[in-house]
Amino acid sequence: MQKIDFSNLDKTFRANLINSATGCKPAHLIATKSAAGNENVAIFSSVVHLGSYPALVGFVHRPVGDFSHTYKNILETDFYTINHVNQVIAKQAHQTHLKYAVEISEFSACGLHTSYLDNFYAPFVMESSIKMSLKLLEVIDIKYNETKFMIGEIINLYADQNFIMDCGTFSLDKAGSIAVSGQDTYFNLSTI
Repeated sequence: MQKIDFSNLDKTFRANLINSATGCKPAHLIATKSAAGNENVAIFSSVVHLGSYPALVGFVHRPVGDFSHTYKNILETDFYTINHVNQVIAKQAHQTHLKYAVEISEFSACGLHTSYLDNFYAPFVMESSIKMSLKLLEVIDIKYNETKFMIGEIINLYADQNFIMDCGTFSLDKAGSIAVSGQDTYFNLSTI
């Protein structure tokens, strides 16, 4: 085993190396709608559980720039959805990382479809097997790399009952949910 010196590596290689060093992470699509009605969806691999009572979930948003529609839409409206990426939509989900103009919906551009449930403001990803609606509670600035840690409360959770085991845990392999490592390497999940 050798020490890896990442200080002088190519930027893309270094990003993939550091991103994959923590192993597989769940792949999610975060969907929003601006106050003006523009729908947006983007892939994230940083969604984490923060507590079950209240039901809190957080995710890291990269530094805010011109194409940070997810961040801007959540700040405008307070509402967003988190949708599991599954094997069927992996390719389309990956394409949402591209930078689209605000008036272009990633749903249409990437071949995904919106779904609106229980009059919730933000859209869901129709093809997703497990979906959550959330309300923004807090944004924490991470000064070291100018990212944002966004914390939301789960309002509703949607899934087929067949995906929930007797103990209450999701059977992610039955749901077809996938994981990601690095920036573009996806994995199937199976229970062991």
